[in-house]
Amino acid sequence: MDINADSARADFETAAPSAHPLTVAQARTEWDVQTAFLDSCSYGPPPRRGWEAMQRSLDQWRVGSVPWPRWAESVDTSRELFGRLVGVPADQVATGAAVSQLLAPIATALPDGAEVLIPDIEFTSGVYPFAVHADRGVRVRTAPLDTFAEAVDESTTLVSVSAAQSATGEVADIPAITQRAREVGALTVLDGTQAAGWLPLDAADVDFLAVAAYKWLCAPRGTAFLTMPSQLAAAHDDQPHRAAFFDRLKPLAAGWFAAGGAASYGMPMHLADGARAFDISPAWHSWVGTAPALELLLDVGVDRLHTHDLALANRFRTGLGLAESNSAIVSIGLDIADRSWPGALDRLDEAGVRYSQAGGNMRFGFHLFNDETDVDMALNAVTDYPPA
Repeated sequence: MDINADSARADFETAAPSAHPLTVAQARTEWDVQTAFLDSCSYGPPPRRGWEAMQRSLDQWRVGSVPWPRWAESVDTSRELFGRLVGVPADQVATGAAVSQLLAPIATALPDGAEVLIPDIEFTSGVYPFAVHADRGVRVRTAPLDTFAEAVDESTTLVSVSAAQSATGEVADIPAITQRAREVGALTVLDGTQAAGWLPLDAADVDFLAVAAYKWLCAPRGTAFLTMPSQLAAAHDDQPHRAAFFDRLKPLAAGWFAAGGAASYGMPMHLADGARAFDISPAWHSWVGTAPALELLLDVGVDRLHTHDLALANRFRTGLGLAESNSAIVSIGLDIADRSWPGALDRLDEAGVRYSQAGGNMRFGFHLFNDETDVDMALNAVTDYPPA
């Protein structure tokens, strides 16, 4: 990255607040989840401040009491808050509705015959945007996640990987993957949907970071983010094929909101500077509920959330006789559960423990609104131990 971009990042980091006014315990009081909700892999219930803000906006819409720009302000607030969460300025954050939608311009900018490397268990939203370009020779190659960095080679044009896998919760070795990608000049896309909110992520480590906010960020469904390099950094990329890629990168869904407040009828076109040009028209009320949730997570701090969530997940693993891990997601094969703990699924349902099933696995996600009581309730249900 060039000197000007480095300077802008330094200014951003200086301006970002460093204190975290809320403890995890204090933040937990803002949730009304039922006991043992362990399904953040599917969706994250909202904090009360987010829920109430969204309900107020819906009431305002119902009676027509406020102009719509009041709700739209939440988009830029969310953009700035998310930038702080992942360590980049707001002008490097685009807003959208889903990861696949945000990845579409990246996939379209790939040259004919490009190779995209993905893990062999990657969620389809990180696969299909690239796979649909097979008609022009774009190839999707897969590799096991545990040896993923070694699979990156000179034929790789772009690497797309989830920070934490949806099916298994396995955390990618991001430093090793990005280092290898830099060695061969490959572009890097990181999907943080199952990680942002509990795993510290630095968007500056990759070219693009895409996150759907309705899971671990506890936002309403329909809000998502994409970080990208500054225009200046992209224009001065020192590798010709990467510079050519950024020249081809266009906001394919550009509409009135991509104008950054300067929308008009007809021509000439006036797109916003930076990532804002990739925004799509926002679902207002979902963004009203997103901003307060991000604010609360920042008030606690991702490092604290990481420590808290891992402690609960590893308490659960230990109780099941499993090895500790570096993920807030505990995944157990349904076949293993059936052999080791017969009847566990029925007992979990009877106890009211909320979890999910994906890819032949049971998934338990531990987040800031959970505590040791939730862990022990789930353990008692799985193992058929009586409550303490």
